[in-house]
Amino acid sequence: QVQLVESGGGLVQAGEFLRLSCTTSGTIFRRINTMGWYRQAPGKQRELVATITSDGSTVYADPVKGRFTISSDNAKNTVYLQMNSLKPEDTAVYYCKVNYKRPLLSGNLEVWGQGTLVTVSS
Repeated sequence: QVQLVESGGGLVQAGEFLRLSCTTSGTIFRRINTMGWYRQAPGKQRELVATITSDGSTVYADPVKGRFTISSDNAKNTVYLQMNSLKPEDTAVYYCKVNYKRPLLSGNLEVWGQGTLVTVSS
């Protein structure tokens, strides 16, 4: 079963924009602690891009501050990553991650999306 579905990646030129989407089930979305986007460039480790908590607090990695915006839409069970002023160094596979409270049992769970490729050309 699919728990997170990502979309929105593609090939763009430097300076252009993309909007990534990550949709999950209502059951998971209603119990979310933190939603986040991570990326992994070729030959590099996966790194944090941005996170948003259930109270709306956001955190951004320094390289994307002022350019990327993370947001959520409760009605659509979706988290977005608006990426503006894209640079070649933003090229990576972007992964959505959701941390949520287990519905009936104690503790939390983490679910990762399948990844979506963002390629930014010079």
